[in-house]
Amino acid sequence: MRSIDIRPAVRAELPRICRTLGQRPYFVDRLNAQATGHGVLLVAWDRTEAVGDLYLWLAAAEEREIRAHLPGVPLITHLEVEADRRNRGVGTALMRHAERHLWLDGLKQVALGVGLHNEAARRLYVRLGYVEWPHGPIDTTEVLFRADGTREHRPETCRIMVKQLASE
Repeated sequence: MRSIDIRPAVRAELPRICRTLGQRPYFVDRLNAQATGHGVLLVAWDRTEAVGDLYLWLAAAEEREIRAHLPGVPLITHLEVEADRRNRGVGTALMRHAERHLWLDGLKQVALGVGLHNEAARRLYVRLGYVEWPHGPIDTTEVLFRADGTREHRPETCRIMVKQLASE
């Protein structure tokens, strides 16, 4: 794998991000949230091509259970790698970059949700040191951003996985 550059997205990069990753409404929404301090949209670049992304959710979690058990803990959401680049370390690089970003900001813990049937993602997170929290799965809502700008909300049950961050 060539060297991948990972950095927070900027609005001017939106056309290049969408060229390979699509999902323009999603990325517009995340860039708007990033502009208000809600989170950080990290994009992995291979030269000038966006090959993956990850969103760091820095605001309070939407789910009551997460707010109660992990107050103030940021969430990793929407880890995505372009189909032709999967299983080549891009997802791992995005995760490690996100963790380092949080550590440098003084945060010591991070969490994420993974669908009950997404075994490949769960294996990645376990390999990276995430452990399932002791409170069991929770009901969440997956938001699908349609091309016309509307959103579809789908119920999803997720395992919550947590990692204590360390300077690596």
